[in-house]
Amino acid sequence: MNKKRSSRRSRISTPEVMLDVNTTPLIDVMLVLLVMLIITIPIQLHAVNLEMPVGTPPAQLIKPQIIQIDIDSNNVVFWQGQSVSAEQLNLKMSEASQMAVQPEIHLRPNKNCQYSIFANILASTKRIGLNKIAVIGSEQFLQ
Repeated sequence: MNKKRSSRRSRISTPEVMLDVNTTPLIDVMLVLLVMLIITIPIQLHAVNLEMPVGTPPAQLIKPQIIQIDIDSNNVVFWQGQSVSAEQLNLKMSEASQMAVQPEIHLRPNKNCQYSIFANILASTKRIGLNKIAVIGSEQFLQ
């Protein structure tokens, strides 16, 4: 009789209740939201904004002076062939911006120089007010 009761109890007993939460749909929703967030975030670029001229330039009767700024592979900055410090460079650029006819700045970086020095010089020229800037020797970066 004992056997019958035990087998009867096993048939009558209720199945165990699952107390775990199904996290699969939650993870799916989170992954979709993550992908949407990645797609909608704009790409951050580290660039110096330049204001490029629009249209044809007017004819100039007086040719502007050309100032050559070089950056060598050891990150030394040269103004017209003479090495200068950052303070001297800013001082010379300030003097150049005060000229009656603004000079043309020809900036020639070496391909092995640090980009931060090149970007700093570009930002300084814009801050000081020198608008005629040309980057010379860019063909060296094609190799």
